[in-house]
Amino acid sequence: MTKLSVNINKIATLRNARGGNVPDLLRVATDIQRFGAHGITVHPRPDERHIRYQDARDLRSVVTTEYNIEGNPQHNFIDLVLECQPEQVTLVPDAIGAITSSAGWDTVKHRDYLKEVITEFKRHGIRTSIFVDPEVAMIEGAVATGTDRIELYTEAFAHQYSVGNEKGIEPYRMAAEKAVELGLGINAGHDLSLDNIQFFKQNIPGLLEVSIGHALISEALYFGLDNVVNMYLQKLK
Repeated sequence: MTKLSVNINKIATLRNARGGNVPDLLRVATDIQRFGAHGITVHPRPDERHIRYQDARDLRSVVTTEYNIEGNPQHNFIDLVLECQPEQVTLVPDAIGAITSSAGWDTVKHRDYLKEVITEFKRHGIRTSIFVDPEVAMIEGAVATGTDRIELYTEAFAHQYSVGNEKGIEPYRMAAEKAVELGLGINAGHDLSLDNIQFFKQNIPGLLEVSIGHALISEALYFGLDNVVNMYLQKLK
């Protein structure tokens, strides 16, 4: 079964909009795991507009499944990851001030930089994943960095699927086949939802994990968090 990691950035956004501690991020993370999710993902950004660095530290004590911290591996992010010791770190080339992730790594151009960072994380026993576009060349470049996994950036697929173009899955299928051939684990995330997750899962060989936040939290407004987590789990079987 493909594992479901729930990104709780939007819970932190809601909390921060009013101040205080409602909703309680730690309680929500605990409940999401109790509902059956296989992991919790956070993506702290330098301006801390949703997940704060202290949140990432505090969550370490309540995440009993898989803890995944995403972000651009600048010095303060690296220090945070080494302090929290998550099961997985996902490297994302976010520009400062970006609203959301918008591109994967150029694993050829940034090979040496990524290799240095990944070597440090793996030295501490932390599994690494690199956020990449569905391009065979980027998958091949990822191997040279020493990463354990790649995370396919799925925004383009989600858009194509929403307008009825199922062929938009093809670059992802080809990238996944290359990753499997090269021995890389495969994660995926960005704009995956209840509408498209089952089709994506059925067409991507070796899909180990999906990280879903914005859509899942939005869908939970209508169906409830417990229900939505289990709806995803059913579609990922």
